Amino acid sequence: MTRSLTRKGEATRARIVAGAATEIRERGVDEVRLEDVMARTGTSKGQLFHYFPQGKDELLLAVAEHEADQVLTDQEPMLSNLTSWPAWLAWRDRLIERYLAQGVQCPLSSLLGQTGRRAPGAQAVVTGLMSRWQGAIAEGIRQMQSTGDIAPEVDADRAAAALLAGIQGGVLLLLSTGRIDNLEAALDLTIDSLRAGAHAV
Repeated sequence: MTRSLTRKGEATRARIVAGAATEIRERGVDEVRLEDVMARTGTSKGQLFHYFPQGKDELLLAVAEHEADQVLTDQEPMLSNLTSWPAWLAWRDRLIERYLAQGVQCPLSSLLGQTGRRAPGAQAVVTGLMSRWQGAIAEGIRQMQSTGDIAPEVDADRAAAALLAGIQGGVLLLLSTGRIDNLEAALDLTIDSLRAGAHAV
């Protein structure tokens, strides 16, 4: 939304988005109707269209943004504190736990399919999520370089990009096969390579 909202308006909009997200997780994106969201959130049709004048597509995009934020929130406080190898391993374990709990159902992927992967809004959600995620990993690498735990010649941004690509590949295989071991391997081998580089200096 481009127009500004009051604090109460922001809270109402957030309640609608959160309620829609819960509906989608419980029913699947194809089965959710606006009436279901209104019933869950205690909002009227007028209220819903006030905040989402373009209807269901606009609401689904807002829920996709919410789910993208949740991907990073679920990794905290580990993701923002990659300052030691135990912290990196704790983050690794949190990621595995998150995706094991999610299983083969990915609300964000389903939502982006509904809103159109090629639509500018949907693309922006993915681009924003990956940029923030990669930035947080790169910052962790730089923190470790400052203490000598990762070799200084490592390109933090490229290493973070490679690690994120491995994570995404592992998640895609999890969604396709139900197996978590590919994600585990991507995390373990990349983290091990970062550690080994420092030991070789």
